[in-house]
Amino acid sequence: MNVAVSLKWLRLDTSVAVSDITSAVHRLAACIADVNNWMSASRLRFNPFKTEIMWLGAGHLLHQVDISDIPVLSSTIRVMQSARDLGVILNSQLSLSAHIAALCRAGFYQLRQIRPAIRSLTPDAARTILQAFIACRLDWCNSLLYGVLENLPRKVQSVENAAARLLASASRCDHITPLLRQLHWLPVQRRVEFKIACLVHQSLASLAPTYT
Repeated sequence: MNVAVSLKWLRLDTSVAVSDITSAVHRLAACIADVNNWMSASRLRFNPFKTEIMWLGAGHLLHQVDISDIPVLSSTIRVMQSARDLGVILNSQLSLSAHIAALCRAGFYQLRQIRPAIRSLTPDAARTILQAFIACRLDWCNSLLYGVLENLPRKVQSVENAAARLLASASRCDHITPLLRQLHWLPVQRRVEFKIACLVHQSLASLAPTYT
């Protein structure tokens, strides 16, 4: 299993067996102390209260870990069950279930906020708004959904279905496939595959942004 430490701008990871978890905590504390010394020499300040620590591993291994507080300099940080990284919520088993749940909650909330304004918009304006909603919400880091359990993408699909029905003024009894085809919206699973295909094509054709 792994222990992951996020310092907002710096990420530390180390792999360790469950039987060696205590020594891993000591090594981690020493590493953070070295980081703090380097930051002090560079006139930077290390804030332990913005440090997040999380155990990563299989469920049966995590149940064997009884360390829930990690010493960080003069403070003690409680191990978290989930953490946000670049807008993606990761949990201790990397199942993305917490991320999907937060994505669906935020998506349905925003659709409820958009619904009253749809009637006063032109069809083109309403379509632009909902397409922007789909692009910024459902397509953000969606390549992470490739290969996950089918029930998770289905939950995200329900958000896209609700957006399509809102735009088309359709009821929940109407079939969603004709609506998606009419709007030229790919289903969530196809959007994931399309994103990965585009990334692979850009890499093979040397069209990806240069690393700086």
